Amino acid sequence: MADRTEQPELREHRTIHIGGEWLEAASGATREILDPADGRPFAVVAEGDEKDTDLAVAAARAAFDGGAGGWPLTPAVERAAVLYRVADLLIRDRERLGLLESRDAGKTLEEGRVDIDCGADAFRYFAGLVASEAPGRVVDAGTADVHSVVVHEPVGVCALITPWNYPLLQASWKIAPALAAGNTFVVKPSEITPLTTIALIDLLLEAGLPAGVAGIVTGPGHTVGSRLAEHPDVDLVSFTGGLVSGTKVARAAAPTVKKVALELGGKNPNVVFADACATPEAFDTAVDQALNAAFIHSGQVCSAGSRLIVEESVRDRFVAELARRAGRIRLGRGTEDGVECGPLVSEQQRAKTEAYVASALAEGAVLRSGGERPEPAPHRPESGYFYEPTVLDHCHREMRVVREEVFGPVLTVETFRTEDEAVALANDTEYGLAGAVWTADAGRARRVAGRLRHGTVWINDFHPYLPQAEWGGFGKSGVGRELGPAGLAEYRETKHVYQNLAPKPVRWFAG
Repeated sequence: MADRTEQPELREHRTIHIGGEWLEAASGATREILDPADGRPFAVVAEGDEKDTDLAVAAARAAFDGGAGGWPLTPAVERAAVLYRVADLLIRDRERLGLLESRDAGKTLEEGRVDIDCGADAFRYFAGLVASEAPGRVVDAGTADVHSVVVHEPVGVCALITPWNYPLLQASWKIAPALAAGNTFVVKPSEITPLTTIALIDLLLEAGLPAGVAGIVTGPGHTVGSRLAEHPDVDLVSFTGGLVSGTKVARAAAPTVKKVALELGGKNPNVVFADACATPEAFDTAVDQALNAAFIHSGQVCSAGSRLIVEESVRDRFVAELARRAGRIRLGRGTEDGVECGPLVSEQQRAKTEAYVASALAEGAVLRSGGERPEPAPHRPESGYFYEPTVLDHCHREMRVVREEVFGPVLTVETFRTEDEAVALANDTEYGLAGAVWTADAGRARRVAGRLRHGTVWINDFHPYLPQAEWGGFGKSGVGRELGPAGLAEYRETKHVYQNLAPKPVRWFAG
């Protein structure tokens, strides 16, 4: 296998952007960024804290409150033009950014490229959405003497806190609608994978975004993230990450009663009926999609189909083929030719995955594939955070590995006999982000999709991405939505303007 990239040297970054200027951390602290494929540092970023955060919020507040000529009052078509330019710049730099995403997050180079494409799609979608909108909704007041209109205005200063698994894509999902609506923002990328978000801020500036509108503070969640969530001058906080951290964000935001949007992950069912496997081609497709659902980006996906729920009559054949193919997935450094799956993002994440597998086996699960660290190879250094794609059979709802989000390459197998049983298993989770149904029966597909308590339901597919369709979940998968018209609405306030064109005295009181 050939490595398709030159390894950049360790170098210092000014990675905090405030008021149009790139800065070091006020404390001078830095953090090394590790390549998960070998565990070695390959970049250094500023390690911001509460002081940097306060300065960034102050700059974003000043940019929002700046009055005439500021970003909030810029016409929608002009804001859209900036977003369109950002999309073009993302595609221009696709190879560079895809490589950076691969090295930073551990994913394959092709996965990194797809992330850049999808990020560009988000910027284009929200640009088109605001550019084509009517200026307001006229409300009939029942008289010609009153002009009444409902308008949408930007929320204000937005705190955007993004996860480590899809750094650029998740930043795009938040930054694009925030800017389209006319807000200013401070983004805090994950301290583990901040590099492509830093690069995205540079592209925003190149596209013509005014100074102060975009801010970034690189640093940990317990300082930077917490301060953003509680800050009295922040009007909205949008967070994507784990349930525990999400509840902390909501708690910190509560005293200031700011708007909160949370996307907190899922434990997503992939329900396969026997009729979806009736022909060799259909069987192969369902197996292939189950592999994609569970093991893309080493399972480090909030919508990963980590729970295979398969009809009993085809279970043995389906699981046997699934395990065979899982065992042949080529693990290695994401920049190497032929690699299909990269490492986990950190040693901590691998240890967490190993603990879940150990607990599952202790609780009676049967290991069909994987379950170990792979042997080192030239394209797979021993110091990298690799873990084999793992298939666990004979699982049940009492197991931690079935109930809790693993965020690793682990697929559990449950079995059903009836449609009602399949629905009950799929819905037996405190999460409700996404799920899939595989069946050749169109009526059954619609019935089951209608009964699943998940924010997205795919039928005979898994992981398609549409920026025009809302994304978010039920239950503990969070509150609010990203993407689609509702994703834009998260970053807006609604105002009713009532203008009396012929005012008269009301004479409620004697004068």
